[in-house]
Amino acid sequence: MSDRTPRTGPKVWSIAAHRGFADALVAGLIPRYREDGFGLARLLLLLPSRRAMRTVTEAFVRASGEGGLLLPRMAVVGDLDLDETLGPLLDPLGPGATVPPASDPVFRLLRIAEMLRAEPETGNLGEAGLLRQARSIVRSMDRMAVEDVAPEKLLDEAVIGAVGDLSQHWTDSTRLFAKVLFRWRAEQEVRGEIDAPERRNRLLDHAARAWRDHPPAHPVIAAGVTSAAPAIARLLRTVADLPDGGVILPDLDLALEEPVWDALGAAGMPEEPGGPPFARGDVVTHPQYHLKLLLNRMGVARGEVQPWHRAGLAAAPPERSRAISNLFLPPEASTVWVSLPPERRRLSGVRTMETAHPEEEAQAVAVLIRQALAEPERRVALVTPDRALAVRVVAHLARWNIAADDSAGRPLPQTPAGRLFLQIAEVMAERAAPVPLLALLAHPLVMAGEGRAAWLERVRQLDLVLRGPRPGPGLEAVRAAVKEQDRRYPGLFDWWDEAEALLAPLLLFDGALPLGAALALLAETAEALCGEGIWAQPDGRSLSQFVQQWSDAAGEVVLETDPADLPVLLRDALDEVAVRPPYGGHPRLAIYGLLEARMSRADLVICAGLTEGTWPGAPAPDPLLAPPVLRMLGIPGADFRIGLAAHDLAAALGAPEVVLSHAQRDATGPAIPSRFLMRIRAMLGKELRHEHDAVRFARALDDAPPAPAYPRPEPMPSAEQRRVPIAVTALDRLRGDPYQFYASAILGLRALDPIDADPTPAWRGTAVHAILEAWHDAGARPGELIPLAERALAEMSAHPFMRGLWRPRLLAGLGWIEVEQERLLGEGREVLAWEEKGEITVDGVRIHGRADRIDQLPDGTLAVVDYKTGTPPSARMVEEGFALQLGLVGLIAQGGGIKGVSGKPTRFEYWSLARNRERDFGFMEEPVLEGRRKSGIPREEFLDRTRDYLEEAIARWIMGSDPFTARLNPDLPGYSDYDQLMRLDEWQGRGRAGDRP
Repeated sequence: MSDRTPRTGPKVWSIAAHRGFADALVAGLIPRYREDGFGLARLLLLLPSRRAMRTVTEAFVRASGEGGLLLPRMAVVGDLDLDETLGPLLDPLGPGATVPPASDPVFRLLRIAEMLRAEPETGNLGEAGLLRQARSIVRSMDRMAVEDVAPEKLLDEAVIGAVGDLSQHWTDSTRLFAKVLFRWRAEQEVRGEIDAPERRNRLLDHAARAWRDHPPAHPVIAAGVTSAAPAIARLLRTVADLPDGGVILPDLDLALEEPVWDALGAAGMPEEPGGPPFARGDVVTHPQYHLKLLLNRMGVARGEVQPWHRAGLAAAPPERSRAISNLFLPPEASTVWVSLPPERRRLSGVRTMETAHPEEEAQAVAVLIRQALAEPERRVALVTPDRALAVRVVAHLARWNIAADDSAGRPLPQTPAGRLFLQIAEVMAERAAPVPLLALLAHPLVMAGEGRAAWLERVRQLDLVLRGPRPGPGLEAVRAAVKEQDRRYPGLFDWWDEAEALLAPLLLFDGALPLGAALALLAETAEALCGEGIWAQPDGRSLSQFVQQWSDAAGEVVLETDPADLPVLLRDALDEVAVRPPYGGHPRLAIYGLLEARMSRADLVICAGLTEGTWPGAPAPDPLLAPPVLRMLGIPGADFRIGLAAHDLAAALGAPEVVLSHAQRDATGPAIPSRFLMRIRAMLGKELRHEHDAVRFARALDDAPPAPAYPRPEPMPSAEQRRVPIAVTALDRLRGDPYQFYASAILGLRALDPIDADPTPAWRGTAVHAILEAWHDAGARPGELIPLAERALAEMSAHPFMRGLWRPRLLAGLGWIEVEQERLLGEGREVLAWEEKGEITVDGVRIHGRADRIDQLPDGTLAVVDYKTGTPPSARMVEEGFALQLGLVGLIAQGGGIKGVSGKPTRFEYWSLARNRERDFGFMEEPVLEGRRKSGIPREEFLDRTRDYLEEAIARWIMGSDPFTARLNPDLPGYSDYDQLMRLDEWQGRGRAGDRP
């Protein structure tokens, strides 16, 4: 196309993969249309997408050098995913364009969801489920519209026959789809609207008719448009027939042998009249299949397509295109690989890179990019459909101050504004549960500015207050929890008043509310928490547009949503909104998705994420229309996308230097290399080059020298630091694991409970003690314990685990305590004290604790009772001195350390609420060596043996100089609060075993 000599027949060219489409296109257009000063400005360039407009504009800028250049007019005619709309660009193409307006896509989605609510098959779904089903219907409707399939074709005998041969599931889904489709079309006729894909088809057909009847005085070139939609094919044929028009296709393989081209299948031209346009044997996964489909629908033979002889700045050797053609041969034709000469399989600038996992892959890709950018004027492009991998690469490049933008954008929920909106919805749905509440209040956009530091300090205090099992639902439960800790955190209660006022409107609704009202409520809360800053950045502006669009559409339908469904509903909707970054990244670096990479070119192209399920993506079959039905309708099946992904890779392989990267495993397990990568390995064999240096550098970046082995901790505090009191529950820890006693009693460290935690044994024990204390305080009257426990548990926690599993068992155990106590009181036993604190001094050390209960027996001696919600310690543990709480409380009682108690303890009882041998709840046992028991301490020696263990521990660790060795008794089951602090996994089992004391 170096001159403007007229040609007969359609004017169609193909730019080979090795030439670089955008730069080669510009290299041919400039000499053709720059004859006078305004030649290029008269040219109308039809491109597939707005991203392609940007790519071609950049190519014109590169080609112009230092001189000025008037750019041609550019218009978007559509792409494969309908991500870009035709808009008003074709509306002013002349009189007669009486095309109805397009229905608002959000209104259509909500209205179809409203229709589905009346259907018996879907009427029981929640709002989120209805909208998901509506999205499936909308996608199928759009696919039919793009392929020019009229709804009436669903009633054809061939289609009905195909449906009749399917299982009941497919029959029901097809019937539901047809019913909703015809109801929606009838409603559209009343409204005077049509769907956006159909409107695009009509606009394109109008442009084709107008240009065919009255050819434009200016040249028209369609470049890079590969969509095989019938309306686009008709427009391209018209452009190709214009006196000063033409169509330029990317990467059409003109060297592919004719038998191989024929073997690709019918591709829109059925062998028999009336047959399906897509036959079973069509090789739809081939990268040339969709181009053959386009040519067939244009009515252009491949022999009429001419090669484009201009090349771009980043062109590869010419033999590269021939090698790419051979690489993607269909299975039968690929048998020629064994006899291919080297020049027909040469991919000298292509190499593969294999890494262990996605994180290492991202690091290695970042290393390659940094190396390439170190060379002046060298352009780099990363192409990957894996957005998580792209985010990782951007983060790794930041360590070298390389700013990189992912032009594919990020889903709105992954941006700060989108996350904030979802967190507000979660607070509303979960009735201010601790996890979403704290996440919202600590969000970076909340209270941004001068007062944020003070705000975050209060949020941290609230975090500490809400640790442990979930309080009751609603803000009142949080208020009660804050009020209990007001002395510990002065001013927190007043701060919570202000925060609660901002959140209170969210929880005013107990039932369903209109979707529009819910969106308005979320937006008002977001603005109350963040001010106008919530809408300031690109993600905020996208969120504002989303809220406005959905609110307007929701005002026209009767669709109510339960607050519990709102987070899922919003996440599905927000995931469809991509926030693309503005300009400002490195000028020679681009990160693309597959759509964005089309027509782009760089000196080095890195294709990453080449694993099955990612590139190509897993085929997503239509959930409503079965494959046989799609074939009868003339709609490509799910495998058609694999061919598009193959074409994207073929185009990328045309760059001068290409790196094909994949990881051996992903987050779920071993990953399978892409089928395209396996083809390259099979064709090249030993000639395939591998990238090892970048992987080695990536591993070296994080390869720290091995740290020396961490020894078992044996802290030696000073004599003054050792002299601390011993709690009755801490002596076991001191003797079995002195390090834990050191961390708890000497360092004063306490483990924080998780937020929204399951009720732990310690928490259950605290709850039981509080219930029993309240019962005794009220007089311990029969029949009152269970109602009191039910009221207390209802106030303590709304955790589903507690309600459904532990609460019935606890009530059964408390019922046993009530019966057992009534029996013992009848035998003359008397309760002297409950939940009473006491202390004594032994060898100058204060021993303190709380007695669960102490009874006086008929003979005047005492019984020490310890309540357990689980299985009590074994008698052997007591005998060996690792469960001494009963004996220590007995020593305190014997020494007069408990108010109102005097006498000598002779009974030492565990009252457990766990299951007993009869499978009921509740039993009592003593760790005393009596009768047939083979372990325990004799009753008469119980207190003396306890004192001996106590004095020994005091002499060794409190008043002595023994180290507080970690896990001194490794076989002893105990707490794990301090295992991480002692770095247990780094030394346990690697050195000498701990000796028992």
